[in-house]
Amino acid sequence: MIAKRETLTIVQLNDSHAYFDIHPEMFWQGDQAVYRFAGGYARIATLVRQIRAEKRERVLFCDCGDTLHGTYPALKTQGQALVPILSSLHLDAMTAHWEFAYGPKVFQRRVSELNYPMLAINVYSKGTGRMVFPPYVVKGIGGLRIGIVGIASNIVDKVMPPSYSEGIYFTLGREELPRIIDVLRQQEKVDLVVLISHLGFPQDMELLSKVQGVDVCLSGHTHNRLHKPVLQGKTIIMQSGCHGSFLGRLDVTMEGDKIMDYQHQLIEVAASLEPDPAVDDLVKQALAPYENELAEVVGETATALDRGTILEATMDNFLLQALIESTGAQLAFSNGWRYGAPIVPGNVTVNDLYNIVPMNPPVSTVELTGEELLAMIEENLEHTFSRDPYQQMGGYVKRCLGLKAFLKVENPQGTRVQKLFVGNEEVQPHRYYTAAFVTEQGIPRKYGRNRKNLSERSIDALRKYLAGNRPLRAVLRGTFVAV
Repeated sequence: MIAKRETLTIVQLNDSHAYFDIHPEMFWQGDQAVYRFAGGYARIATLVRQIRAEKRERVLFCDCGDTLHGTYPALKTQGQALVPILSSLHLDAMTAHWEFAYGPKVFQRRVSELNYPMLAINVYSKGTGRMVFPPYVVKGIGGLRIGIVGIASNIVDKVMPPSYSEGIYFTLGREELPRIIDVLRQQEKVDLVVLISHLGFPQDMELLSKVQGVDVCLSGHTHNRLHKPVLQGKTIIMQSGCHGSFLGRLDVTMEGDKIMDYQHQLIEVAASLEPDPAVDDLVKQALAPYENELAEVVGETATALDRGTILEATMDNFLLQALIESTGAQLAFSNGWRYGAPIVPGNVTVNDLYNIVPMNPPVSTVELTGEELLAMIEENLEHTFSRDPYQQMGGYVKRCLGLKAFLKVENPQGTRVQKLFVGNEEVQPHRYYTAAFVTEQGIPRKYGRNRKNLSERSIDALRKYLAGNRPLRAVLRGTFVAV
């Protein structure tokens, strides 16, 4: 008997980082970056409504996480401001990463308020050893039974502040995944297994080279704009940018439990789209309490500020310049964050500053030996470029100012830095250097002496720097040179 053909459209949202409304986004055009407005949940809602109407509701819509954190209104409400908006989108499931920044207990409250499940096969209670979230959910769409599995980011308890993982621990998920696939196939009798993952694209590729049985992987975390899906064995892997500026769409044709054909689109959430009126109203309500405060103009930039480059970024050079001016330190460091919508030349608002560093951490200082400085940079380069995808545990390369490093990126762990200079002098192993930083991801606690949190916070330092440097210039300096 020939199995009946069924069709399904899978829509992916990943790494929207709480960007409620339309915002500047960076696009590559020829040999340069260009900027145009994109994104916003009301335009996302319009696209999804159109797809659902076209496909007669044969649509699966999933979110790969990094959703409830990343902008000022999200941080001020610990993600609660997003709940009515996200619930209005009628998502089918999500997984998580930065959602844990509010602490696991607060995140559980947000999960209870949403009208769709949070899934993770790799988050466990330290007290009971049990999974904190459901590992999967089964959805019936058309004539198909679909098993949706979640894997949260596994780095939360490894490189992020301890409060993010209080009372819980994270695994990679590679031991659990085959068992869950077997349950879905043998007991739940699903036709299709969809994995929503926040491990990152390299990690998903590695995982799915060893684990068979996943039909479609919706990958998150690394902000890849995949214009074509990638096949790993028989698994179709897709990832769809960041900041809610894109949706991924995959149309599959099934016979029984086999994908016979598929088409993929990376859809820009373009400014020309008409916002969904109901969702647009929810967005306006969420932003209204902060509108006047965030609209204040605090400076001007002559440099386009963005984080779209892996070795160094203009946005972070602005932050680091402000830290050095604030503290008088020789060096400055911040984490290699991927999120943060670009700031185009022109006026800079308070909202822009919070998009750079929404947590508004204190400005901190520490003294590092040259030996520690080298070890910290080598550790960060391994977290970024490790040959073992499972050891890639950061974002982009740690943002640095005041030093210059010549790198062999392809070298093994601990041997990438060829030469390291502070100013014009080669780093001396036993000399101490003063460094300013923000967050423990900027300079992990195991490095340095005389660590101090100053009274000034990051946003204050940025505002002060803008006031004294008008217009702002924060060009790329060639801090890291691949040789």
